[in-house]
Amino acid sequence: MSESPSNETLPPGPCLGQAQLLIDSRCALGEGPGWDAGRSELRWLDILAGELHRARGDGREHRVTRLDRRTSYAALTRDGDYLLVAENRLSRFDPQTGETRAFLPFETDNPVTRSNDARVDTHGSLWLSTMGLGAEAGAGSLYRLHRGELTCLRRGLTIPNALCFSPDGRHAYFSDTATGWVMRWTLDDQGFPARVQDGAFAEPEPWADLRDSGGGPDGAVMDSEDCLWLALWGAGRVARLSPEGDEIAHVRVPARQPSCPVFGGANLTTLYVTTAREGMAAPAEADGGVFAIELAERLPGCHGAVEPALRLA
Repeated sequence: MSESPSNETLPPGPCLGQAQLLIDSRCALGEGPGWDAGRSELRWLDILAGELHRARGDGREHRVTRLDRRTSYAALTRDGDYLLVAENRLSRFDPQTGETRAFLPFETDNPVTRSNDARVDTHGSLWLSTMGLGAEAGAGSLYRLHRGELTCLRRGLTIPNALCFSPDGRHAYFSDTATGWVMRWTLDDQGFPARVQDGAFAEPEPWADLRDSGGGPDGAVMDSEDCLWLALWGAGRVARLSPEGDEIAHVRVPARQPSCPVFGGANLTTLYVTTAREGMAAPAEADGGVFAIELAERLPGCHGAVEPALRLA
């Protein structure tokens, strides 16, 4: 989620087309999409409703699983199950039986936060974030779960989002939506940000300025050409950013609050986009649905990456 300006802004770069409504899920806060290549299945969460959604890539066989708490991400593990990122705990979830079992608590002493954006990096480690229940300024943090050990990377964030990683594993990207910037960290050979002399993590560098984009930087994913696809909450589009951080193209989304994109389909050339109706007094029928656009002919040779499986040990 994000709080962002609603002004109309003419986006730079060509429009690659308009995504079409694929699944009329009407999520309050659709987020955390992932593509399970082994099952040819798209999954996403409705954070506020505590629901895990799953469907075939063509939108058929849409299933909803009720969870016991607000959940923002479901990471595919090497064991074939999911690690759920939910409020103040990580849990293992068996998609076949629906069984859930506790794995690791976090921020259990902080009742004003919940989990938000998350994504698995190229090393098979999970980056996850928290934010205030009311988007309180500075209440959020960013963590990395590496081989079962949770490390706090950064505190004092308001709405952490846009977690994604360069294909070569050298850089991590994230945004604090409230700032309008996407930041970039250079990573070491273990996938952690570099450390400075006192042992603290080095500061990330400002990479892309979205303050005049007409929307707030939300969820993001990388493509094979080292470009970043960023959902702009409030702007009704997903921006494609060059390796230098400039918007070079975009996809229109006929829903005001796109929240996160992901690549999927047989050739990883379909861009799926979750959306939300949170905070809308009169949402349109499509708001909160999942949208999709096929990019193979529009961007020949460009595709997403196979989702890394999470390594827990």
